[in-house]
Amino acid sequence: TGLEFAPGRSAPEAEIARMARAVGRHGGIYASHIRNRSFALADAMDDRYRAAVITAAYTGLRIGELTALRRSNVDLLRRRITVTETLVEVKGELIFNPPKTARGFRSVPIAHVVARELEQHLLSYGEGSPDSLVFAAPEGGPLRLSLWRRRFFLPAVERAGLQHLRIHELRHTAVSLWIAAGASPVEVAKWAGHSRTQTVFDVYAPLMPCTEDQ
Repeated sequence: TGLEFAPGRSAPEAEIARMARAVGRHGGIYASHIRNRSFALADAMDDRYRAAVITAAYTGLRIGELTALRRSNVDLLRRRITVTETLVEVKGELIFNPPKTARGFRSVPIAHVVARELEQHLLSYGEGSPDSLVFAAPEGGPLRLSLWRRRFFLPAVERAGLQHLRIHELRHTAVSLWIAAGASPVEVAKWAGHSRTQTVFDVYAPLMPCTEDQ
């Protein structure tokens, strides 16, 4: 499917019911609002990682999947990202692992705006090798999340006036907007890499049309 999703900042899970009311009754206004908030964060981010914010807000990749993303996993022509690895830190060592479940291996559609951001990012910061990381550390090599968060993410959050925003909320953003755009629970689970479709209902039930407040 080639749905165009607007990126944005989702609220913490405790606020999903409020989001459901906003989506259900004022979907256009809500989509515009969260798009503006998400792009505010991207604009406040160091240019090297602007595309990372947009990509996360559209694709719902987990942060370890985003930091493990390689150039060969990005198909700008077909507008697809293939998830095959995740990056974790264990006792100070950065390790690339396969996704924890079979559903973690997946292909995620990307909107035109994401493809444009990624194309510009790769032209500016990418290396030629297919195995090179899409989002690498400034000095090269894989990103160490704790340092990246302190050095880049939190300052951008502060500059954008989005205090208390967590990295994982960008994943919630993508899922919330898929649902608002009419994606089915099966599609959402597939794109998000959930092992069970039931997880979508368990976490995002208030956003589903059938559970919308009357």
